[in-house]
Amino acid sequence: MVSTAFRIKLRRAMAALAVLAGCCVTALGVGAPAAQAQTQLRYVALGDSYSAGPLDGPITGNPLCLQSSASYPYETAAYLGASFNDVSCSGADSSNVTSTSQYPGVSPQVGALSSSTQLVTLTDGGNDNNLFVSAVAECSVIDIADFLNIGSPCKDVYGNTFSNDVAADASTVEQTFATVKADAPNAQVYVLGYPDILPASGNCYPTMPLTSGDTSYLNGVEVDLNSMIEAAAAKAGVHYVSTYSQFVGHGACATGSNQWINPLLPTNGGISVHPNAAGEQQLAGILETSLANNGIS
Repeated sequence: MVSTAFRIKLRRAMAALAVLAGCCVTALGVGAPAAQAQTQLRYVALGDSYSAGPLDGPITGNPLCLQSSASYPYETAAYLGASFNDVSCSGADSSNVTSTSQYPGVSPQVGALSSSTQLVTLTDGGNDNNLFVSAVAECSVIDIADFLNIGSPCKDVYGNTFSNDVAADASTVEQTFATVKADAPNAQVYVLGYPDILPASGNCYPTMPLTSGDTSYLNGVEVDLNSMIEAAAAKAGVHYVSTYSQFVGHGACATGSNQWINPLLPTNGGISVHPNAAGEQQLAGILETSLANNGIS
């Protein structure tokens, strides 16, 4: 089976060859047809830090948002040759996408949308109720001294709290997606789910200071979160792009070039429990395949 990454690289190489061929034809004076002007796709990126790619590359835009030029939206915009506006912002929750200024000078993200917008991408939901990254941080504090890997201390403390928070956020996330769609009525909207961060079993203490029981517990919370986001996207009538399975074996417990998600202490740039630059490239490839399957390439 041909991998997603190979297909993306192949398409990019073919696009480059096409440009090179066109240049050569012109240089040789061969009677090529006049080039037809193409309108650039109008692309707006929204969402949280998984869209912004904080510290994965040179900072762009408002420094409070920690957007980087290594993020998956930047990668995808370059691949598409799109007219691009990135208003994603690290730490954003659903209210910051739709209605609330996150920082001074950082307006609600939907203000960047209009009837002329043709493509919108976003990740959203993980920061509502300060959810997933906070859950990992809180469990790491509880488990950090448990080097004997006994039980699931964090699960014992929090039980169903995190999953209940996910369920409680469902209507908010659905309304966020519906608002984005309404504010960009002529755009295709793509919501990316969160990539696999922790293994379903086992652990990698102290890289991620969690017992095996709590590693599995938090993995289950992320699965619940993605299921909620996928259902909300379906109800709002927008595209959902699953990224979870492609990152299995490449999360925070992986090593070297196989590690696409940073552990608690990043070793490949970026910030804790977020995609590094290699991870953002993988997200771009997954998104680009989904776009191509729907006629955008």
